[in-house]
Amino acid sequence: MSGELSPQAAPSEQGYEGALRPATLAEFVGQSKVRRQLGLLLDAATLRQHTPDHILLAGPPGLGKTTLSMIVASELDKPLHQTSGPAIQHAGDLAAVLSALTPGEVLFIDEIHRMARSAEEMLYLAMEDFKIDIMVGKGAGATSVPLELSPFTLVGATTRAGLLPNPLRDRFGFTAHLEFYSDDELSSVIRRAARLLEFDISDQGVEEIAGRSRGTPRIANRLLRRVRDYCLVHETPGDTESVRAALTLYDVDQHGLDRLDREVLAAVVERFGGGPVGLSNLAVSVGEEAETIEAVVEPFLVRAGLLTRTSRGRVATRLGWQHVGAEIPEHLFSV
Repeated sequence: MSGELSPQAAPSEQGYEGALRPATLAEFVGQSKVRRQLGLLLDAATLRQHTPDHILLAGPPGLGKTTLSMIVASELDKPLHQTSGPAIQHAGDLAAVLSALTPGEVLFIDEIHRMARSAEEMLYLAMEDFKIDIMVGKGAGATSVPLELSPFTLVGATTRAGLLPNPLRDRFGFTAHLEFYSDDELSSVIRRAARLLEFDISDQGVEEIAGRSRGTPRIANRLLRRVRDYCLVHETPGDTESVRAALTLYDVDQHGLDRLDREVLAAVVERFGGGPVGLSNLAVSVGEEAETIEAVVEPFLVRAGLLTRTSRGRVATRLGWQHVGAEIPEHLFSV
């Protein structure tokens, strides 16, 4: 069957994800202020023929931190080395990465707040003076050997900027705080991705996906691919009806809540009377890790006005009760 793609030739989901990433700042949708600031930083460094200042990208997952790091390397026409904080658990791990960098290379460390403390302390000197001290030997006979590094630009990404120690945060010359996207910005992201995927989707279908994407381009692109699959299998056009049917199939409601979001909200309302309820009890009640609830589910529910955090625990708002479809006890919200 010569007309079919072989498994090697067929693009994977990871391949699609990479193909949807913008390659330049001009192609990057949203974060207009950050794009202008970053563009100025890179243009100035190019004119001065110097390595740009180190860059810290802070914000929730899925807003484009990794993509921006790739764009920095592309705009500078320099290679990119990618690693992550959890992968650097010893100073030696970091020393191996830093010593292998070429002049002007861009080093991207994702979740940089999760680096080991010993590696953070080594990074201080590397960021300021482009050198590190390596301990040779053990015990009383150990000696410190200085190692000169090639000038590089560090791009650090974090979803928890408050966990970065001040000495590390202060060594970044530019800090960008990425914000959630508006529905209009997400619609632009979806239209661009649909063109690249050669998927014909109506304007109403685009708006439907944008409204359920939680202000996050990564989620918008993922939902678009699921809608494309649905339309392909069911041989339907990319209209509003098909989009709604596909997203219903994948448990994404009209506000962007998925199965776990609804389970958490329902637990607060139905099992704990609207709250307050502590994080550990809430996590046990839905069978999830507390870290997942705190880092993934809770921020969106709070931002959507469905849940609030108090000193005593999590409390469902009036909108939260309405979303679950439960009868609202008036004494909870009486003026």
